[in-house]
Amino acid sequence: MHVLALVPGGISDQLQFFPTLATIQEIYPSAEISVVVEPTSKSAYRVSKAVSEVIPFNYRGQNSPADWANLLGIIRDREFELVLSASDRWEEGVLLWLSGIPTRVGYSNAQAPWLYTNTVTADKEPYQASQYQALLEGLAEPSKSAPIALNVPAGDIAWADEQRQGLNLSGSGGYVVVYPGLNVQADAYPLSSWLSIVDDFQSKQPQMPIVLLETLDSEELVATLSRQRTLKAVKVENLGQVAAILAGADLVITPDSYISQVSMALQVFTLVLQTKLSQALPVVEGETRILGVQSATERLADLKPGDVLQKVWGG
Repeated sequence: MHVLALVPGGISDQLQFFPTLATIQEIYPSAEISVVVEPTSKSAYRVSKAVSEVIPFNYRGQNSPADWANLLGIIRDREFELVLSASDRWEEGVLLWLSGIPTRVGYSNAQAPWLYTNTVTADKEPYQASQYQALLEGLAEPSKSAPIALNVPAGDIAWADEQRQGLNLSGSGGYVVVYPGLNVQADAYPLSSWLSIVDDFQSKQPQMPIVLLETLDSEELVATLSRQRTLKAVKVENLGQVAAILAGADLVITPDSYISQVSMALQVFTLVLQTKLSQALPVVEGETRILGVQSATERLADLKPGDVLQKVWGG
């Protein structure tokens, strides 16, 4: 069984598609699954064993007819039997119609739903992973979206152990990871607010190390924070390294992002900084390890450090 999935969006979107991939494997145990994703999102599949092939395609780019023809040729060559499309655009609908894949599943609110053989409704699902899971309606009994499961490469786990030893974290009894967010994000959480949170932590828990998570997108903010406070920092280069570092943390504080998705998947205590526009956090049975603290407005910058700290200390 050859299965194709079209999943536009960033790394966070890909991670939330992982439960659907797991369900496909349950329905079709011998399935070979390929995904078409943004080139910048390809790295998400470093921590997944469900996918046989990752096909990069710039969904939102200025694609020429030659670009579309190339993708169509790739899809036809694989002779897929089933495709799930998480895109609502007519362009992908036409592409899949031309591909000749016999079973094409898309959303009923897509721009051209008549190009699919099966359509599903997911408007009422509050959590994105559940919207993806809805694509499997008609192929299997309806079920709740399973938790995101990650498969971290052994090399990344060993790398994280070395980093912890180098930062003297191995015997410290735990650490807090702070991911300050993207450098260029228009509504980034302000530096002054991060400093207030760090100062409060160091005052109340002076023995608990704070580790800044430095990604390619956060290096400027991490450098600025490190200049103003004495903090540890770890530079990660791929999603496996991110997961391996977060797995050893007692707490992760992060804006709503792919970092929060990884932390939640690892069942680390996670505090997610949100705005009124943020998606609902997943409901997890049992112990509460995921907390969201929301700005009263559509701007993350309006979230007061005191509100964040109140969540941290159990207020």
